[in-house]
Amino acid sequence: MKIALSLLLIVAALFTAAVFLRPSGEPHPVQGLPWQVEPLNDGSVRVFGLTLGRDTLGEARDTLGTDMELAVVVNGEETGSLEMFYPRFNAGVLSGKLVLAGSLDDATLLQLRERSGAPRYMDSGARKYHLQTDDLPLGYRAPLQSVTFIPAASIDEDIALKRFGPAEETLRINDETLHLLYPRFGLDLMINRQHRDVLQYVAPRDFDRLRAPLLEQQAPPATQAPLQVQ
Repeated sequence: MKIALSLLLIVAALFTAAVFLRPSGEPHPVQGLPWQVEPLNDGSVRVFGLTLGRDTLGEARDTLGTDMELAVVVNGEETGSLEMFYPRFNAGVLSGKLVLAGSLDDATLLQLRERSGAPRYMDSGARKYHLQTDDLPLGYRAPLQSVTFIPAASIDEDIALKRFGPAEETLRINDETLHLLYPRFGLDLMINRQHRDVLQYVAPRDFDRLRAPLLEQQAPPATQAPLQVQ
């Protein structure tokens, strides 16, 4: 059973009051929280200290640290995507995993795969091709296309409403999965009662790239049942 985020936030608030209080009585503001999202005038967005649509993966590594791995991740017969994975990431007082996707054309992705050698298989069945040392500079120059945060704690609609405000659109995929869409933040917040919840960010100008596949997966209205989040 997933840890209730509401309980975690209460504990985090107490921790923050104790740890982030200056001797003068002025609190240190907690930074890097998932709901601290700053849309920018050029259609990009800033979250976790990163600017999607401007930064490169190399700049993201400079900001977040080097405790990560860079690889081309392939599901099925697709070409794959360039991903930088942080297995342990702290978003303010919340912990989880972070995946940054870089933008590269299919031909370059195929070349990186061919030069990487034999892939490693992930638990999901996806294949992971780690970049050769000589290819790392190319990978780090890739523009930052999306950021995915997978929190260790669970989220529900009430918490999403308090932190992000009302969703501009709600799409139910099945009885277990609900997507809350915030185009102004470039955010797709997926709530799943059986698995980890997922927050995926893109530049708001690119939001249709997230929304379009969800519309194809959306369950017909007659089959949609109320989602019960544990």
